[in-house]
Amino acid sequence: MPLLIVGSVALDTVKTPTEEHADILGGSASYASVAASFFEPPQLVAVVGDDFPERHIEYFRSRKIDLTGLQQVPGETFRWSGEYMVDMNQRQTLSVALNVFEHFNPTLPDDYRTTPYVLLGNIAPGLQARVLDQVEKPKFVVADTMDLWITVAREDLMNLLPRVDLLVLNDSEAKLLTDTPNLIKAAHLIRKMGPRYVCIKKGEHGALLLGDPSEDEFFSCPSFPVANLLDPTGAGDCFAGGLAGHLARSEQPTVTFAELRQAIVYGSVLASFNVEAFSLERLRKLRPAEIEARYAEFQRISQF
Repeated sequence: MPLLIVGSVALDTVKTPTEEHADILGGSASYASVAASFFEPPQLVAVVGDDFPERHIEYFRSRKIDLTGLQQVPGETFRWSGEYMVDMNQRQTLSVALNVFEHFNPTLPDDYRTTPYVLLGNIAPGLQARVLDQVEKPKFVVADTMDLWITVAREDLMNLLPRVDLLVLNDSEAKLLTDTPNLIKAAHLIRKMGPRYVCIKKGEHGALLLGDPSEDEFFSCPSFPVANLLDPTGAGDCFAGGLAGHLARSEQPTVTFAELRQAIVYGSVLASFNVEAFSLERLRKLRPAEIEARYAEFQRISQF
């Protein structure tokens, strides 16, 4: 079943306490699409400038990512730079240059408009809504968001939420959106805003998945213990991409909570591989057998 992914494709400069890499492949849609491609070839909608390296285009193609919706326009590609602190949990953004992404207007090719699974990457909720306006009766919609949109585009976000099946956000964003310090209460409050399911990411402490409390739809997923943490950039996007990719490969007529549990674990597995190298370098070398082996190890250590 096809999967549509909309978000940013960028060139990043990332500095950690031990290394620094400039102009490497980044962006929410890049990470999510590559992660999803291990399960189902996704359709990518994004924009890049005429300076975007051809080698990255070829890499997307090698992962069988449909690039019909990737716009390449005159100008420079979106660029971001950031620096991680010693514990790798805290990050400081050093610079942001939106460039061609500033005027990004996601327009879906005709073939994309009937795509049943949709992943709205971390872009402005107004743009996310514009994408949904072009999709005909999607089967399941996953949306990511961030503190910036909660603060500066709250009304647009609130209008979007009833159109979303699963909202993915981190713990601080959930608290900001609901003005409550308790994550369980926050998740239930977010459900009342529209989404059927809420997934709250907790970084190295895993993730929570909540649905209908009357059906006991609750799952706490641990994070996979990673000893070789080199670059956390894109981990959340790989999580969302792996999650959505697993759902898209299913042949079930509806998405069940049990299937969502599995999808959360697969998302966590992809994120755990991604942080083992800068940019998408670890995923370039990743093999499906490694994914299944780590998924099985996840099952063993969490006993789910």
